[in-house]
Formats: sequence, C-alpha cells, structure tokens
Amino acid sequence: MIEKRIVSGSSFEKEIGYARAVVDTHYIHVSGTTGYNYSSMTISEDIIEQAEQCLENIQQAIHDAGSSMDKIVRVRYILPNREDFEPCWPILRQYFGNAQPAATMIVAGLADAKMKIEIEVTALR
Repeated sequence: MIEKRIVSGSSFEKEIGYARAVVDTHYIHVSGTTGYNYSSMTISEDIIEQAEQCLENIQQAIHDAGSSMDKIVRVRYILPNREDFEPCWPILRQYFGNAQPAATMIVAGLADAKMKIEIEVTALR
C-alpha cells in the first residue's frame, strides 16, 4: 500500500510525471536520481561532484520518508561511461559503506548528455 509520495521540487518530476520517492508499507523506493541541484536546476561537469549531489538528493528523500541511508538495501548505478565509475567509489563508500546494499552498475545512456551518473535506491522504512 502506498503511504506517501515525496517530491524534491525538480522540474523533471512535474514535466515527466513521477515522484522522487514512493513510500509503501515496508520500503522507500527512490527514483533514479542524477547530479542536478534541484533548487537551482544546475549540474556540475565533474563526475565526483555529480555523484555527491546524487547522494545528497537521495539522502534528503530518504530522510523525508523517515528513514536513513543505513537502511538502504538495494542500489543501482547507471553511467554512460564505465571509466567514470571507479573514481566515484570513495564517495559511494562514504554514503553506502554502513548499509552495504546489494548493488548493480549498468552502462547506458542517460536522458541528458550533461548527466554522468544516475543512482536508484530502495531502503527499508
């Protein structure tokens, strides 16, 4: 049963028609999240800065749902350039190291050429 939908204020949510996160009875499902700063709708050109912004956006959604990053059980990384993944490992470990979620990395194109990483997570409530 869906209990809550969380929006970040991203123009993408309104234009495409989705929520940043959906909270059900047991889980928080966070949509694929990119490195955009949603308050300014800007994005860095740097992969590390994009990864960190992704994680800050995800952390905010998880917090708004009443949970924490330590309760993340699944993460999916999507990157257009596989060589960009390893430089992100330290920041990913910083945010996910305690949770140690099941993880998948996919190489695929993203919606905008400026986007260098997209991260999707599922967390326990």
